[in-house]
Amino acid sequence: MPSRIRHGTSFVILGVVAAVFVAAGRPTHAQVPTGAGPTESSNRRCLSCHGQLEIAEHGPLERRTMVVRPPEGYADEATEPAKRPELFIDHDRVYRISVHGQTACVACHEDCTELPHPQRTAPAQCGTCHTDEYREYVGSRHGTATADGSPFAAHCSDCHGSHDILSHINPQSRTYKLQLPFTCARCHSNPRLTESEDIAQPLAAQQYIDSMHGRGLLLDGLIVAPSCNDCHGVHDIRDPKDPLSTIHKDNIPHTCGKCHIGIESVYMESVHGQLLASGDPRGPVCSTCHTAHDIIKPGEIAFKLASDDRCGSCHQDRLHRYRESFHGKAIALGQPGVAACYDCHGHHDILPADNPESRLSDARRLETCQQCHPAATANFADYQAHADHTDRANYPILYWTFVFMTAIVLSTFTFFGIHTALWFVRSAVLYARDPAAFKKAKISAAADDETFVRFRPFERVLHGLVVSSFLLLVATGMPLKFYQTEWAQVLVNLMGGLEVAGVLHRFGAVITFLYFSLHLTSLVRRLYRRRSELRSPKTNRYSIVELVRLGFGPDMPIPGPQDVRDWWAHQKWFFGRGPRPQFDKWTYWEKFDYFAVFWGVAIIGLSGLIMWFPETSTRFLPGWIINVALIVHSDEALLAAGFIFTFHFFNVHFRLEKFPMDPVIFSGRVSRTEMLHERRRWYDRLVANDLLEEHRVKDEWSQWKRVMHPVGFLAFGIGTVLLVLIFYAMGSRLFAGH
Repeated sequence: MPSRIRHGTSFVILGVVAAVFVAAGRPTHAQVPTGAGPTESSNRRCLSCHGQLEIAEHGPLERRTMVVRPPEGYADEATEPAKRPELFIDHDRVYRISVHGQTACVACHEDCTELPHPQRTAPAQCGTCHTDEYREYVGSRHGTATADGSPFAAHCSDCHGSHDILSHINPQSRTYKLQLPFTCARCHSNPRLTESEDIAQPLAAQQYIDSMHGRGLLLDGLIVAPSCNDCHGVHDIRDPKDPLSTIHKDNIPHTCGKCHIGIESVYMESVHGQLLASGDPRGPVCSTCHTAHDIIKPGEIAFKLASDDRCGSCHQDRLHRYRESFHGKAIALGQPGVAACYDCHGHHDILPADNPESRLSDARRLETCQQCHPAATANFADYQAHADHTDRANYPILYWTFVFMTAIVLSTFTFFGIHTALWFVRSAVLYARDPAAFKKAKISAAADDETFVRFRPFERVLHGLVVSSFLLLVATGMPLKFYQTEWAQVLVNLMGGLEVAGVLHRFGAVITFLYFSLHLTSLVRRLYRRRSELRSPKTNRYSIVELVRLGFGPDMPIPGPQDVRDWWAHQKWFFGRGPRPQFDKWTYWEKFDYFAVFWGVAIIGLSGLIMWFPETSTRFLPGWIINVALIVHSDEALLAAGFIFTFHFFNVHFRLEKFPMDPVIFSGRVSRTEMLHERRRWYDRLVANDLLEEHRVKDEWSQWKRVMHPVGFLAFGIGTVLLVLIFYAMGSRLFAGH
């Protein structure tokens, strides 16, 4: 619910509660008593007119006949209101309830001693009796506003009432502690007033009612909870910039300390309190962290989620680096179950790290970490929470790790970016020269019924695991990397929160380790079946040379010298300097994809395990390895996502020859026409070795086509959306200067 609506709703509900208090003490109209006391007898003359209900209904002309004729130049009755209900004085309210019940009317209305009195009388002179209070009021913000002629200035009657003034300990009094917030709100919730008087916090009344203090007082009825006057004063309310004000920055700790005595003493010993005591303007006070009116209960989630931004308002450099950690990103995405600033540094007892009593001192750091990580060791406590990977002098390991990963990312994207652009241009030129021939060749390859197996069912299943786990990992991991974007928060919320996203991310990791293990197992089995080929023809013994020959052979997707030659021939074709090259079962870009999976699973998997099990990892490794793992995991994941969603998608989706999708990984088959067009070396090798018939398709693909094609397009669509979100996030970060 938006805070503006929430505040308004609370204000209405609590207003009804206040109305009940007031209504309970509201008397009905009564006539002037016949058996009046001395003061009542002296007021009989006043009440003979003002005690009659009809006076409230008299018009301007009739009212003029009851008082002394106004002075020359006074506005005529046309400017007078038609009725003036306030002229009626309810006797019971004045004499039975009001604290002024034994006070003569003329004690306040000094210019009414003679009757008939002037038509225009002076305001009641409260200062005649309440000298000390009036002196404070004159020097207050309300008093100075009155002296300046402000039409919105608050007078005594605005807070205490006029003829119905009750003791401040009376529950029906406007100045009773439970009623006071609504009394103050009559002015401080007036938009015209707050704008005209340039009040710094126009929503103070609503914020207070919805705050920890307001709810404690007004909803829970805790009379010890502070009301407006406990912080601002009673009659001596002053501007916050006034050194005498109770809410002046230097005085706020003492003002809050009237209730929070122990916290004040702890705060004054802290680094923040010492700054304030030394006169340093940077020293934060209670309202700096807790705010002035919308104070949140520290135990509530909202307090923790807002705490880091409040600390960061002074510690911008620290906040920026904290945001690069898992803790900072998780807090920014709304997960409260991680460490905020105060979980490590303390609350009111923040001390310099070199102070032995500090929570971050060498003697206590491990104890602080063990609050959330009970299995943490001394190595774990060496994790660098605010490490700057761009600071070569202080964090050389992190700096060179960042440089290395950045170099890999930039070089890969540069190389394949140029490669993809050249290929796209070459295909576009061929299409532009002869669109009919281009389309005919594409249709012929798809319509050819003579097909051969390229991927076995086991390999297709593995690819399905790769696709599903990869999309899951990107969808759950990228919001954490780009936590500052709007879509990251939306995506996390759709998944049910960051904790759910974390579980899904780990599930994706388990699938990754599963397909990787299955693939390695299949390689070992294949190697075992072909173990006879590992023997040297000369010695009939197992040979490393034969193992290398088999591993880098044309049936294995491992890059070799031939791929360098194929790449160069392809570049020449891009520029029209050579014929279209022919490839074997695996092209050089497919081998790079395969190699990238091995590299990615190893690098991303290892770094991910370190972050998944940080306590266990740091039993054998130093704490800064977590910082290294975060850099490696984050950059390598970005590289993998960017590579797959751009260059791999180009090869199998966006290429004009393949658009909208190359279905070979789902069908497992490739047509003879396509083999002769793109993989002629493989076809010729199968024919030469009399293996072509072994690869001829014997299964039935048509029954699966209706299922697998939509799955393929769904994965393609999800990947494209994620690619757009990643580009948007990187562009936003780049243009924002981060």
